[in-house]
Amino acid sequence: MGRVSDEPARWTQATVYPDMWADPDDDPRNDEASPDGELATLVDYLANYRLTLRMKCEGLDAEQLARRSVPPSTMSLLGLVRHLAEVERDWRNWITEGDPLPKLYGVRDADFDGAVAEQAVVDAAFADLAREQAATDAALAEHQDLGERLGKNRISVRELLVHRIEEYARHCGHADLLRERVDGRVGQ
Repeated sequence: MGRVSDEPARWTQATVYPDMWADPDDDPRNDEASPDGELATLVDYLANYRLTLRMKCEGLDAEQLARRSVPPSTMSLLGLVRHLAEVERDWRNWITEGDPLPKLYGVRDADFDGAVAEQAVVDAAFADLAREQAATDAALAEHQDLGERLGKNRISVRELLVHRIEEYARHCGHADLLRERVDGRVGQ
């Protein structure tokens, strides 16, 4: 007799590689040739990780997006979206000489703690993320020299771009597991 479980069954939309999120021809991250040059390559990797995060959240309702992984973790897909909005804002603080911008969500861990299953919170989180990404991108677009050092701590543009890629990549790994926990869809 089969075991009844509350755990979702693993599944994918891919038919070519059954452990992938989507078939290569259907994956929007495979839509053009690799760019030339270091700056263009870094920006391309960042864009693809940002797209990956959005893909992991697609098709889910507010409750699914806010669903926590396993106790005592406060991590959820919605929490990741809010966290990355907060981090984008903080990265701008790294490259400015002036006073830092205030935190979006208040006290430490409020990005995850405030990720509740309400559509208004979901809508605000995605709007916050888009706004903060655009503002950080615009601030960095003024600095095409990857070796240029910015802000009070003199961080190089290259280091900041690599750090952004690392942060999104790490959290996209979390998003793979969170999405699979929500509805069983496997990631890549």
